[in-house]
Order: sequence, then C-alpha cells, then structure tokens
Amino acid sequence: MLVLAVDTATPAVTSGLVRLGDGAAQDLETLAVRVTENPRAHAEVLTPLILECLAEAGCEPADLDAVVVGVGPGPFTGLRVGMATAAAFGDALGIPVHGVCTLDALAADVFAADVPPGSDLLVVTDARRREVYWARYSGGSRVEGPEVRKPAEVTAAPSRRVAGSPAHAELFDLPVVPVHSPSPAGLVTVAASELTARAAPQPLVPLYLRRPDAVETAARKK
Repeated sequence: MLVLAVDTATPAVTSGLVRLGDGAAQDLETLAVRVTENPRAHAEVLTPLILECLAEAGCEPADLDAVVVGVGPGPFTGLRVGMATAAAFGDALGIPVHGVCTLDALAADVFAADVPPGSDLLVVTDARRREVYWARYSGGSRVEGPEVRKPAEVTAAPSRRVAGSPAHAELFDLPVVPVHSPSPAGLVTVAASELTARAAPQPLVPLYLRRPDAVETAARKK
C-alpha cells in the first residue's frame, strides 16, 4: 500500500511517501521525504513538496492508495492547509484520508527508535501565546492529553524524557529526545492498523484546542 503522509501542525511542513505492508506497523518503508521549516508559507510549499516526493519515488498520484494527515493540535492557519490539501488529494483520487494526532506521530517516531522500548515520554509543541500543546505517553500509548497550557502548568513527572519543539522541550527538567516534527513514517505508523484493515476513515476533525486568532470584522468589538 502506497501512502502519502503530510503534516503542517508544527513550523515544519512535512510530506512523504511510505510503502506499508499488510503486516504490523513496523512493516513500512519510507520512499521519499521532504521537510522544510517555514511556518508562514505552508500553503505555498506543501503541494510542490508532495510532487517532489512522487517524482523521487517514480510514482504518479494515481498510484496512491491512501493519505494520512496530521490533524494537530496546531495553529489554525497552518493546520488547515495540510488538512485541506490531504482532503483534496483524497477527493480527486477517490482514496481514503486518515487523520492522526500530530503528537502521537512524534511519539511514534521516538518509540520506533527504542530497542527495547524506552521510558515514559512527554511531547510538547509550540502553541504560541507562551503556551504549549502537550500529551503524555507510556508504553507507546497516549495516557494524557492532548491539551494546551502554559509550560509551568505541565508537570514533567512521571515522564522520564521529552520530545518536540526544542525551545519548549528545554523548559522541562528531562532528557531531550531530538525529535522535533513528525516524520511520514511516524504519521503512517499511527494509522497503520486502520490502513491495513482497510477501515473507513473517521471524518477529519482539526485539533485546534482553542478558538482561532483570526476574528471576523463584524464580531470585533467596536
């Protein structure tokens, strides 16, 4: 199964092609990856990155079997670019689009590198307004979150390490794992069971966790 994976929930714009076998989630091969850090140009760079990945892998859009997209949590503007692009590919090609929590994909990348699986994990990303999006993981599964809070309101314990946004991970008295944004493999890993089962995807619902910054003119206080 050939899967397109995209994420725009962090400052990084991520796209890639992953070949997923019919077995366990570990039965996958990354064919192409493009990641660029440009939080103000998600819309301009995402589709060209996808086309570059297809060209590198020697594939056409019609070869895709599914799309996986990070649904956040993330800032309103950037997040909707990735989800709209994923939905457009799915609609045009008649293939399923699966949404996954971006923090889960980051955690999947961390746990995939562990031999054997490591200790409990905290994942944090930039929520702006001096806040973080966060979730906690144990044994590879999410046990708390996702939520948005000020860093001082998120306890390090019982986690034993932290991953995600470097500037925010350093605020916690924990060893930092250098995984800053989700990889295509991490995104597909989270959705692997649904993909291999050919399950119908759930509706794409963005994890904003708070109201968008933008306010319609009519709603502004005069």
